[in-house]
Amino acid sequence: MSHDTASSLDTSIGDLRIRRVAGHIGGEVQDIALRADLPADVVEQLNAALVKHKVLFFRGQGHLDDNEHQAFGARFGRTVAHPTVPSPQGTKLFELDASKGGGRADSWHTDVTFVDAFPKISILRAVRIPAYGGDTVWANTALAYERLPAHLKQLADQLWAVHSNDYDYGADRVVVEAERLTHHRKVFVSAVYEAEHPVVHVHPVSGERSLLLGHFVKKLVGLSSAESARIFEILQNRVTRLENTVRWSWQQDDVAIWDNRATQHFAINDYGNQPRLVRRVTVHGETAVSIDGQRSRTRSRPEATNDARIDEVISATA
Repeated sequence: MSHDTASSLDTSIGDLRIRRVAGHIGGEVQDIALRADLPADVVEQLNAALVKHKVLFFRGQGHLDDNEHQAFGARFGRTVAHPTVPSPQGTKLFELDASKGGGRADSWHTDVTFVDAFPKISILRAVRIPAYGGDTVWANTALAYERLPAHLKQLADQLWAVHSNDYDYGADRVVVEAERLTHHRKVFVSAVYEAEHPVVHVHPVSGERSLLLGHFVKKLVGLSSAESARIFEILQNRVTRLENTVRWSWQQDDVAIWDNRATQHFAINDYGNQPRLVRRVTVHGETAVSIDGQRSRTRSRPEATNDARIDEVISATA
């Protein structure tokens, strides 16, 4: 029996057929093969769908290899390597391999917010999926802000937060293996970045206001650590309420594309020692803009002053 009833399908964006996956976030785009040579109007439609649905899912994309994955990602903007984690040889891909120390992203976050111009889009490809478990959950940070009570909105509108890759890795994890802690300290924090972002930022395309939080938040500017932790918890819990999320059960060769400016995500670590390998293409973004027009700013970063230099350093260590 098909679940693609008229009420579940969004056909409002060009020729795309999008099956709604959850009530407030997530759509599965049907009958499309992702390629670098997609017509410009189709890429434009995918961009529009991404802004509307926040995260898009695609089944059966087994034709994509690393090169085609990267070439497709470049249709959405300039692709960039991870600032600290070495990419697979000759690529800008960010790899999450569960068999290695840093391969389980099991904490709520928005990608790479420890830099001022954090990525606008992430494109994740399922290379090897466990027989069970290993789902990923995304949350709609725009809806989370929209549903805040007026007084909490007034507070959040004024707040700025320090984001850093040198965060408390074990804070929200019940069990943290020594190998994962070692990877975090020696690789992920091999160079320390810090940026200040508004807690509420304005989406550059939709104009929606979203909460910009997640596990990279070190503290709220101007507040004590204890005060920061309490306020962060209140706002972060609004982001991750179940009705604000979508959960995707991966199949081999799936692709997920999300608007990193309006989401957080969490990879569920429930698959034991089964292999799980996914690779991500990251599209460069802009500095976030607060509701009063101020932009995110860098607090600290290594000597490299541009993405080309960062890519060069990462390639040299791969």
